[in-house]
Amino acid sequence: MKFKLLTTLVSATFAFGTGAAQAQISDGVIKIGVLNDMSGLYADLTGPGSVIAAKMAVEDFGAAKKGMKVEVIGADHQNKPDVGSTIARTWYDTDKVDVIVDVPTSSVALAVNQITKEKGKAFLVSGAATSDLTGKACSPNTIHWTYDTWMLANGTGSAIVKTGGDTWFFLTADYAFGHALERDTAAVVTKNGGKVLGSVRTPFPGTDFSSFLLQAQASKAKIIGLANAGGDTINSIKQASEFGIVKGGQNLAGLLVFLTDVKALGLQTAQGLIFTETFYWDRDDASRAFAKRFSEQAPRNNYPTMIHAGVYSSVLHYLKAVEAAKTDDGTKVIAKMKELPTDDPLFGKGTVRADGRKIHPALLVEVKKPSESTGPWDLYKIRATIPADQAFRPIDQGDCPLVKK
Repeated sequence: MKFKLLTTLVSATFAFGTGAAQAQISDGVIKIGVLNDMSGLYADLTGPGSVIAAKMAVEDFGAAKKGMKVEVIGADHQNKPDVGSTIARTWYDTDKVDVIVDVPTSSVALAVNQITKEKGKAFLVSGAATSDLTGKACSPNTIHWTYDTWMLANGTGSAIVKTGGDTWFFLTADYAFGHALERDTAAVVTKNGGKVLGSVRTPFPGTDFSSFLLQAQASKAKIIGLANAGGDTINSIKQASEFGIVKGGQNLAGLLVFLTDVKALGLQTAQGLIFTETFYWDRDDASRAFAKRFSEQAPRNNYPTMIHAGVYSSVLHYLKAVEAAKTDDGTKVIAKMKELPTDDPLFGKGTVRADGRKIHPALLVEVKKPSESTGPWDLYKIRATIPADQAFRPIDQGDCPLVKK
């Protein structure tokens, strides 16, 4: 199988000194592989930006000054589990990669999760959403960092049902992520007294959602839940606007929406959308400073999504754990990451649970009206902050084998 490694474009080596810091580092190099969609429908919300975020974390950790040699490489998994699996095995077996980070597309992440466990390496998930990564598929070698389908469902789903959106119809991307997001959101809707009137599975990736939107329209559901992401979400919302679905009295729930999606849609089309995030660039001085540095290096000067923030945060904590454990052995480093409290400029203080779930607050946001925006990336207003202990699934409800009963 052919795949394209992007090392010539995105490799960055921080190599200074060979002292005690590297005593237990295999080959004397900590090698970080950023695996994601570099050129497809998720490229803006992950892609090259995640490589930039990883390199920023290495720089801010001060690896060079500490005598630690760190290399960041990247590759495009094309949203295909077989391609992602081949890259992961090659990285681990041949290229001596110690940790794989990001990996949007849940089907790819689940495959890499298993390979990482077999190889005793480390996997830091920022891009994939399925909550199964800290549930039935949890692993002692994986940490799920930024968000997941349970968080999205409970943040967005419960808020909408509680404000009257009690009948739902789902447009669901037909792969692991979409299935998990529909499952978790439907559970929240019914728990809060709502009703699911139906759903339809849509091809992934998709371009024409017309027939699916017409089914949703015919259901008369108050809420059309978009269990998709990236380009699929953008196309769904644009085509729903063309059909006049919102003007006809139904509302769209974007169950996974990113900053770059809203920018692509424009405020005129996206205004009023409510959804859940875990990071917004304009929240405080630290997030604004990060966004400015990131944008100066990013394609088209894009601002960072929550996935980019998660890559930065997870790599920073990984390097702290390598330093503390004095090894880059994947299983030992993941254990140390769970032991150490997390603390970084973007998510603040937090923890990593036994099931591999990174815990931090979530944000319920609403897209601004054009008249409310003061700049090209001034897109959200924060409606509520969901406390860390409420944002993610309780540890005893995920059926993770690592959690003691």
